[in-house]
Amino acid sequence: MLAGIPLLIAGVPAPEILRAARAVREVIASPTPFAPAFFTAHEYATVRVLAELVIPRDGRSGGALDAGVPEFMDFILAERTGMQTKFRGGLAWLDHEAGQRYGHEFLDLADAERRKILDDIAWPVKARPEHAQGVAFFNSFRDLTASGFFSSEIGVADLQYLGNQVVTEWTGCPPEALAKLGVKYQ
Repeated sequence: MLAGIPLLIAGVPAPEILRAARAVREVIASPTPFAPAFFTAHEYATVRVLAELVIPRDGRSGGALDAGVPEFMDFILAERTGMQTKFRGGLAWLDHEAGQRYGHEFLDLADAERRKILDDIAWPVKARPEHAQGVAFFNSFRDLTASGFFSSEIGVADLQYLGNQVVTEWTGCPPEALAKLGVKYQ
């Protein structure tokens, strides 16, 4: 199943991802407000802001919040104790870094200030050694965000995944694709 592909990147087995994705669909459909099982209220608010920065709503589809990514993360992390310290520590790192730079927690920063911190940790090759903890956290956070998004109905629709389709006639690779690859049929 296509929805399982991003899960492998996040290091979470596909059955857990699918269970969490189903649970999120139920949460989204429920009129009852979501109560995180793992995140504190402050952490959950930070995760909501950060997830939307990673996959924002655009003209093509909804974003991470629309897909229920923060809820998805809470379901996964409530069960995966081996990931909990990294995520809690990473969220604390964000607040500490925001405090060092701007005198406020990450949630209280202006969008441009938040993005500046993320720019410093989003590109591991360019990151300074003192940002190693932030880089490690953000890589895991981004992977789990993608897993949650692309295992949701919104994410699958964004991929324009058609499922198992019968190809009645195969005419070969499109000429423009062959040209781009620099190959041709003999």
